[in-house]
Amino acid sequence: MQVFRRLPPPDQRRDCALTIGNFDGVHRGHQAVIGELKARAQARGLVTCVLTFEPHPREYFAKRAGDPSRAPAHIQTTRDKLNALGDRGVDRACVAPFDARLAQLSASDFFEQIIVGGLHAKELLVGDDFRFGHQRQGDFALLQRLCRERGIGCSRIESFEVRGVRVSSSAVRQALAEGNFEQARHLLGRAFTLSGHVLHGRKLGRTLGFPTLNLRIPFERPALSGIFVVRVHGLHDQALPGVASLGTRPAVEANGRLLLEVHLF
Repeated sequence: MQVFRRLPPPDQRRDCALTIGNFDGVHRGHQAVIGELKARAQARGLVTCVLTFEPHPREYFAKRAGDPSRAPAHIQTTRDKLNALGDRGVDRACVAPFDARLAQLSASDFFEQIIVGGLHAKELLVGDDFRFGHQRQGDFALLQRLCRERGIGCSRIESFEVRGVRVSSSAVRQALAEGNFEQARHLLGRAFTLSGHVLHGRKLGRTLGFPTLNLRIPFERPALSGIFVVRVHGLHDQALPGVASLGTRPAVEANGRLLLEVHLF
């Protein structure tokens, strides 16, 4: 999968079947969207493209308002999200920086500059709650009209439900916050995971007889925190059992870094 950290440069833009969203968790609802997008792309000979944003727009506006607690908790890192999109067969992912310029774009300007000009969308598929443009002024009716004027296919996919529950990133966050990993598994379609690169720490754990692998979590608000029994993949042919702490370490450092510390049995 090709990954662009902003809009693709002009010489790399290709006609595509496009979907837009934050895709935090790449849960079963997201997977349904991607499956439908792939079918539409194949029928028209297009590549598939996912446009997502970093940071989450709600996180951007929460920080601007001086209240970071209003930002949604993160289910996964951007790296894990991109890996999950690639695993689902997406051809291209564009991670657009959500900043003041993007936030101020009107719905029509967002459509022309991003969807048409920047990404060359020829087919557009969105979720049933999709809004776009400054102050979320653009709704699906407007999107349909703009696409029709440009000869772009446009449709939306209805909510995906599991056991009568609408699958959404919010529902996954709630399940994780409650420690309901079985519900999270059903919503995600897989076990909840976090991954990253091991960092060198202060090596305090080994002096106590409990050495740990330390992973820096690159966001402020995780969807869960606490002490967990875990299985660690990537260090051996088989998963290794361990115990992990996800959170800050106020007894060790005052700057509140968010770490995943794992001790292998």
